[in-house]
Amino acid sequence: MKNTVFKGMATAMVTPMTEKGVDFDTLAKFIEFQIAEGINALVAVGTTGESATLSPEERKAVIRFTVEQVHGRVPVIAGTGTNNTAHVLDFTKSACDDGADAVLVVTPYYNKATQKGLINHYEAIADVSQKPVIMYSVPSRTGCRITPDTAAILSQHPNIAGFKDANGDMDSTVETIAKCGNSLDIYSGEDSLTVPMLSMGAAGCISVLSNVVPRMATQMCDKFFAGDVAGAAALQCKMLPLIRALFSEVNPIPAKAAVAAMGFGEEYLRMPLSYLEDHNRQNLLKQMRALGVKV
Repeated sequence: MKNTVFKGMATAMVTPMTEKGVDFDTLAKFIEFQIAEGINALVAVGTTGESATLSPEERKAVIRFTVEQVHGRVPVIAGTGTNNTAHVLDFTKSACDDGADAVLVVTPYYNKATQKGLINHYEAIADVSQKPVIMYSVPSRTGCRITPDTAAILSQHPNIAGFKDANGDMDSTVETIAKCGNSLDIYSGEDSLTVPMLSMGAAGCISVLSNVVPRMATQMCDKFFAGDVAGAAALQCKMLPLIRALFSEVNPIPAKAAVAAMGFGEEYLRMPLSYLEDHNRQNLLKQMRALGVKV
């Protein structure tokens, strides 16, 4: 079994911004909020962090800032994936040099790499990374997926430690776990499937939901690991309406609206992302209030 990067709940953090750029003051406050609420790990510059519209310099600066602000209190996972392997290598080297504890690498989007191409891509990254690599499959966003057979091959690389599974297909998840065994930590990439995936042996979740309710989301994992499966399932069901609201439009549009409503910076999004439709906003706020979030 390889060393586990983290166990439990990791927040794929939004990146607070203004028209002038990244709002580092608000990012610091948001990081402190997450840690105070008991989150197990933090992801900087993932999909939820609007990596697609940050400049290369901004991406590196956010990762560096997050590592410095966290100061070793929880693992920091740096989102370094793009659809260009050379760019990923650069981001990965930089994140490792700046002290990230692991890197999260999404499958190349738009290129729609073959499984052979994915193997070559991830092996090249793992060969140069000084820190563990977590693969990330989210075909609804990228157009390609990591199959169970490919995951099994890549799990044999000594530096590939985890797999964020947002395939949305439990049959595929079960097959991946069966084929990889203890050679790969599986993380839920679907907030609505966290407890089902934990029941199959997943190590935790890399979450959008925990931007908003980090304590409750973490408690769900804690209950499961403590043997209170019914309690974890009850929390999964309790949070489902909020999960649905957070995905009522493309991520991170609702998440950014939610975090801004909580007082963490402006609801600023870079095009081509647009602002949350009013009916979705009202439902999002309703579901947040139902779970005790002050907005």
